[in-house]
Amino acid sequence: MKILLLNPPFKTQYGRFSRTSRSPAITKSGAIYYPFWLAYATGVLEKAGHEVKLIDSCAYRLDKKKTYKIAQEFKPKLIVLDTSTPSIYNDVEIGAELKEILPESFVVLVGTHPTALPEETLNLNPKIDAIARYEYDYTLLHLAKVLENSNFRREDLVEVDGLSFRLGEEIIHNPDRSLIKNLDELPFMTKVYRDHLDIHKYFFSTSDYPEIQIITGRGCPHRCFFCVYPQTFHKHKYRPRSPENVVDELEFIVENFPDVREIGIEDDTFTANKNRTCKICNLILERKLKIKWYCNARVELDLETMRLMKEAGCELLIPGFESGVQEILDNIKKGIKIQQIEEFVENARKAGLLIHACFMLGNPGETKKTMEHTLDFAKKLNCDTSQFFPLIVYPGTEAYRWALENNYLRTQDFSKWLTKKGNYNYLIDQPGLPAEEVFKFCERANREYYLRARYIAYKLKEVISKPSQFRRTVKSFTKFTKYLIQGAK
Repeated sequence: MKILLLNPPFKTQYGRFSRTSRSPAITKSGAIYYPFWLAYATGVLEKAGHEVKLIDSCAYRLDKKKTYKIAQEFKPKLIVLDTSTPSIYNDVEIGAELKEILPESFVVLVGTHPTALPEETLNLNPKIDAIARYEYDYTLLHLAKVLENSNFRREDLVEVDGLSFRLGEEIIHNPDRSLIKNLDELPFMTKVYRDHLDIHKYFFSTSDYPEIQIITGRGCPHRCFFCVYPQTFHKHKYRPRSPENVVDELEFIVENFPDVREIGIEDDTFTANKNRTCKICNLILERKLKIKWYCNARVELDLETMRLMKEAGCELLIPGFESGVQEILDNIKKGIKIQQIEEFVENARKAGLLIHACFMLGNPGETKKTMEHTLDFAKKLNCDTSQFFPLIVYPGTEAYRWALENNYLRTQDFSKWLTKKGNYNYLIDQPGLPAEEVFKFCERANREYYLRARYIAYKLKEVISKPSQFRRTVKSFTKFTKYLIQGAK
């Protein structure tokens, strides 16, 4: 059966919308993530013998007209559209228009937003046939099997766990599908990249270019109240791939992508299990893979493991520090201490690892004073790169419920989650801290951090002592300069 998996166009006139980012937007740095979850589903469907086309309209900046032309020529029986909270009205509209163009097709939405709000999302437009909730790899596979039956009746959709669908005037929510236990059984997403995508269309400012992104585990064992994928997609169930399976994919990348300069491990927390992390590193060394990579990490990571990671090719750690105030960290259930952050930075320097530090402002209990304290803390740490981002709440997260229950959200119009040009927005008014102040502070923090004499001297010294960092530094600075000087419009 012909199946189209689509990352639909959104604000292509302003830039490339990164839908799979943890905070979907047209990013300040120009970063655009690979369509991880669509790629996994593509691999599962192809393995079962279906003819699948994966189209990333955002990465290729395909507008509606070009996207619809591809769909018309392909004539899929099943159309799967990825979604996000800020683009949800656009995504539903595109799904409905594709249904008008290809009325025999079955249109299903996937993503964190319709997973959290399935009934509300289906009610946006009656032309949308269904939603595949949570992890949808095998939900789509089961759905395809039901649809290709020559005696298909809409009532047959009740067989498909994880599906919400229309049956006449009624919306049916089938039981949740069990999460995948053995991730090793899934095809490599990088095989799908090779066959369907151009790696040069994707970009992450703190990695070397071109880079490739993989997922080595789903979920996260921690309970941060804001993090969207662990709460809405993976139900906080942490399931890692085996070290052997991960390194097999790394080897596949080396053999099939000679242009790739760096591999991004985009798990929510790659270092969640120290023993597994060390085994992956040891396997890389045993197989003598010459690779460069980065990963998301927690501050509990110790110096010994950092040194092993560095030896195995790791260049960069991306931790979520979030705040320089312990009370704020406790309020967002981060589960870390300020002292751990300081030790993490010190140890990373000893191990020769770079840090891209993530800070988040506008959290519960935030004040003007705590925001200033966080900026001072970030300057003191003086990491290789840092980002200052407002808390953005997404349906299905504890943060969203907190904002709703306290009447802090200015609007529930999800299109307002972004500015007109697709950059992130902040919509939470806490007592004594209106949204505009948090938004402006993030802009100021980004400028102040990077335009300090101490930071500029540090980067010049790094480029001189480590010429390999020249490309990364120049590329990041070029992409970010207009925002440092002018701020987002």
